[in-house]
Parts: sequence; structure tokens; C-alpha cells
Amino acid sequence: MAAQTQPDSETLLARILSSLDDDKAEDVVQIDLRGKTAIGDYMVIASGRSTRQVAAMAEKLVDRLKQDYGRLCRVEGKDTGDWVLIDTGDVVVHIFRPEVREFYQLEKMWAPTTTN
Repeated sequence: MAAQTQPDSETLLARILSSLDDDKAEDVVQIDLRGKTAIGDYMVIASGRSTRQVAAMAEKLVDRLKQDYGRLCRVEGKDTGDWVLIDTGDVVVHIFRPEVREFYQLEKMWAPTTTN
């Protein structure tokens, strides 16, 4: 079996966004982390309407990345479906139920700061 070439972070980000769009994710936000932290190049935050949809979107995303790129991801929170974290290496993906997303407000924590 030939080794698969690993995608760059932009290719991986595009595939993640495509997967989330295919699964009807809502309020998808991407945050460029390059130069800000070593956890990855990008963060993607999205919402699902129910615990079932959140868990299903996460599972499909992980399966697609494994199938397309042979990439194994670390996943946390899929059993509860309130907040699933998927660490792909270059892109960190958070999929929330809307109420949980509102509570944690990750976008505000990672949003670019503006100076007056």
C-alpha cells in the first residue's frame, strides 16, 4: 500500500469546512492561529442542532479525514455530544450544541484583539 501524502493545513482546513457544510453545521467560524499558538494552524468552531447531530458530524469528519488522508484524529466528548473536540494536528475542530457554545464563547477568547 502506497503511503498517502499528508495535506498542508490549508488543504486540511478546506476538507474540514466542506465536511461540516455537507453535514449542515451551523455558524461555522474559522480562526487563524498561525503565529499565536503551537496547538495548530487553525481552529474551526461549529454548531449542531442536537447532541445526535453534533456526534454524527464529528464521526463523519473523522471518518472522512481517515479515508481521504489516512489521518487519525484525537476525539473527545463524542459520547455526550454537547461539545466534541477533534484534534487533527494542524486544525483543531470544536463542534457544539448552541447552548454549550454560547456558555464557553471560544470565539471571544481567540478573536483578534483590536487596539484603539
